[in-house]
Amino acid sequence: QVQLVESGGGSVQPGGSLRLSCAASGYTYCMGWFRQAPGKEREGVARIDTGGFITSYADSVKGRFTISRDNAKNTLYLQMNSLKPEDTAMYYCAASHGRTWCPWTPESYNYWGQGTQVTVSS
Repeated sequence: QVQLVESGGGSVQPGGSLRLSCAASGYTYCMGWFRQAPGKEREGVARIDTGGFITSYADSVKGRFTISRDNAKNTLYLQMNSLKPEDTAMYYCAASHGRTWCPWTPESYNYWGQGTQVTVSS
């Protein structure tokens, strides 16, 4: 069983930046970041393969967010730049225990963190 712990959330003005981190207690395969705003479904934001070489982004964050991982530290990151009010949500990291590349579907992930809140407001 792998535990995931997110950090780095907070409040920021539009146009600002935040860097989220997700520390894993053990080895993980493909990983992803998801977010959920009040009254909305959880949506995939970014995903990365086991080796950290292949990434994919939701259209809404492409060009503004960057996902990366440091496997030596068992840590996943999400650099978020040019933040917009519509980016406000609870952000979750997720990991698979067997897939090299994860689909967008939340059901494809075996482990989830508790989430970290990101609020973008002036």
